[in-house]
Amino acid sequence: MAKNSDLSFKTANEHSQALKARQYSAGDIVRSCLQRAEEVKDLGIYLSLDRKSVMEQASASDLRRSKGKLLSPIDGIPVSIKDNICVENEKTTCASRILENFIAPYDAAVVEKLKSAGAVLFGRTNMDEFAMGSSTENSAYQLTRNPWNRDYVPGGSSGGSAAAVASGCVPLALGSDTGGSIRQPASLCGIVGVKPTYGRVSRFGLVAFASSLDQIGALAANVEDAALLLSIINGHDKKDSTSHPDSDKNSLNSTVAELTPEQWKKIRIGVDVPEKNSEGFDTAVVEAGIRAVEFFRSKGAQIVPVHSKYLEYSLPIYYILATAEASSNLSRYDGIRYGKRAAHANDLMELYVRSRTEGFGAEVKRRILLGTFVLSSGYYDAYYKSAQKARKLIQIEYAEYFKKIDVLLQLTSPTTAFKIGEKSSNPLAMYRSDLLTITANLGGVPSMSLPAGLDEKGLPIGLQLTASHFDENRMFQIASALSKAPSFELDLKNRKLKGASGDLVKRKGTVRHSGPAKSEAKLQPRVKTASKPKGASRKVKILSSTKKQSGTKKTQPKKKYKKG
Repeated sequence: MAKNSDLSFKTANEHSQALKARQYSAGDIVRSCLQRAEEVKDLGIYLSLDRKSVMEQASASDLRRSKGKLLSPIDGIPVSIKDNICVENEKTTCASRILENFIAPYDAAVVEKLKSAGAVLFGRTNMDEFAMGSSTENSAYQLTRNPWNRDYVPGGSSGGSAAAVASGCVPLALGSDTGGSIRQPASLCGIVGVKPTYGRVSRFGLVAFASSLDQIGALAANVEDAALLLSIINGHDKKDSTSHPDSDKNSLNSTVAELTPEQWKKIRIGVDVPEKNSEGFDTAVVEAGIRAVEFFRSKGAQIVPVHSKYLEYSLPIYYILATAEASSNLSRYDGIRYGKRAAHANDLMELYVRSRTEGFGAEVKRRILLGTFVLSSGYYDAYYKSAQKARKLIQIEYAEYFKKIDVLLQLTSPTTAFKIGEKSSNPLAMYRSDLLTITANLGGVPSMSLPAGLDEKGLPIGLQLTASHFDENRMFQIASALSKAPSFELDLKNRKLKGASGDLVKRKGTVRHSGPAKSEAKLQPRVKTASKPKGASRKVKILSSTKKQSGTKKTQPKKKYKKG
């Protein structure tokens, strides 16, 4: 029987196979997770963790296994839950003071599915208050730190769930994604994070931030585990008016099939990667995108350069719509119908004001004010209605993309993790962290982040793949291959790149191994600058073959990936 310490950082699929072979029990897994959670307690991952409850769930799983009545491949495997997803008879605070004593009276639809699958619900993870933030610094209760470097943020708002997986506490976790709140922390913590198609996973039991954008998704150590978890929670739900019937028609595979060489020749990869010296983008992050393109080219895939006409407008579009919906959804928390009630109020108006003042944090108040403004008389047409029209243009643009490509490759975050407190006093700088993730929410399309190596500081880099509606299976196949590319796969346990024969070699702008990276260095792309549409604020790199094209001027490929 394995020691508890030997079970940390094992994947869900590895646990599933080991449990099937009776190498150890669900109880062993949970004891290992509890031990690991105690070891990394200083990371501030869990708002609550009931040791008795998780052990009882593990014992029930082991009993089922002894009788040959397993419920699913994740029976007995721990899954952590973001604290805005309801679990019956447990506190669901959304990391806010206004809900500090709220006990959920029912299970969220995804929790029902996890329980039916025999998963062990392992604790409530910290988050930005009401999922409003990009760093998990906005929690009313505690600060969550990045497992790769405790001086840095884990991203947000699902930072607690991302840190739980990245630190080896659990193999799987649930988060919610409104504008990148699964993918951005996954990128900063070096794991896989998936936002499924809007309507594929039920929102019933998810405390709303922006109802037309929110989507529950998966965080895991690898693509295969993420696909497995999503296959469990996927499905149409009559209790959720935004749940889509096609989620049953387009079912998710629990395993990820490898693409054959012939299939790769038919794959079309859209590429939207900024130039290496673009303002606001880390050089190492851009270089990871370049290496990904060359990997796909080496597989025989077709590379299709694309450029969004609306990317520069996506931030204001998103923050107008998201804050408007937040203002509406959070109006119910008034100290009477919902939420903490202030004491010693002299009249009704004072009760409202004091309850909301004491209950909400600064970022939530900021977004309520912004949302109330854009919905107010005289500004509704100028802001909210215009943003809705612009959102439709983004949806049309995605539809046009996927007539020509199978998946879209982008960076997940412009930078790797930033230091705690670095952006907390500058809301606009914090909002820009979501620049590359929010359009997928506006378009309702599935999108995921996967690890793509380390930067010069040893911090994880993330790349983003986006697919057409309900085309997650193909997205997972492509992502699985990319995640295993040289210098991409990470060793979470030892905090380094995985599978290399040599030691880490630090270079300007990137981190590589002295082994496999040598062969990879031959894949040097030629680049040219695309013509910039009028009004565009950034340049886009179009990646082309190193072969000479007829009628074009020959250019020399770059020698090395060097900063500047």
